[in-house]
Amino acid sequence: MTCQLSVNVNKVALVRNTRHLGIPSVTRAAELCLAAGAHGITVHPRPDERHVRAHDVHDLAALLKAWPGREYNIEGNPTHNLMAFIEAVRPDQSTFVPDSVEQFTSDHGWNLADAAVRQRLRPLIAQAQAAGSRVSLFMDPEPQLMPLARELGADRVELYTEPYAAAWATGDAAARAASLQRYAAAAQAALDAGLAVNAGHDLNRDNLTPFLRAVPGVAEVSIGHALIADALEMGYDATVKAYLGCISAALATAG
Repeated sequence: MTCQLSVNVNKVALVRNTRHLGIPSVTRAAELCLAAGAHGITVHPRPDERHVRAHDVHDLAALLKAWPGREYNIEGNPTHNLMAFIEAVRPDQSTFVPDSVEQFTSDHGWNLADAAVRQRLRPLIAQAQAAGSRVSLFMDPEPQLMPLARELGADRVELYTEPYAAAWATGDAAARAASLQRYAAAAQAALDAGLAVNAGHDLNRDNLTPFLRAVPGVAEVSIGHALIADALEMGYDATVKAYLGCISAALATAG
């Protein structure tokens, strides 16, 4: 089993946007993370551009051309501004997230039990794939929904991990075990349906290794807020290497 680390640089853009000096540089942050060993870069360009802006999406696409084998993941709501970026940039992966325009942060997955949602997503998944992009659907850990994601043509699901992070933060062993069991069941259902599994949201240096030890087949974790917060104290190089160490520790245990 292998698991890749994709660094979400939205929070770098958030700090930059508070002034008009162009610092900190989003592309420089991405470059430093890649140099430290990150397998890819993630951005979530929202319509209000409160984090990354349109030019960042294009600047990062140009940067990643100099890093063959590293992935570019663009996430967002395909009914807002995401599809235009996919068509223009053709990222390696497109992660469809059902957030609203005004939403503070992503906080739930797609409700694929709703036929209207499935009908809306199906042609958008096909459109992104026609542009050469792998499609991942942001999902709550609901095992029964995973076959529906595959039926729609998705390549992967990204398990929304904030509930796991919240359970882990309580320090309650039973709550932690119950949450991990829920995510393990969802991941196994996705794998059984023929999907690859990603994970992201509030993963950090404390909870990442236990998650990867318990949840089967995670191919990629996308980490932004905690990683960038750690980098403020540790620097990008040491921080990325620390997260890669968390992944390696989980894989060593699994092996």
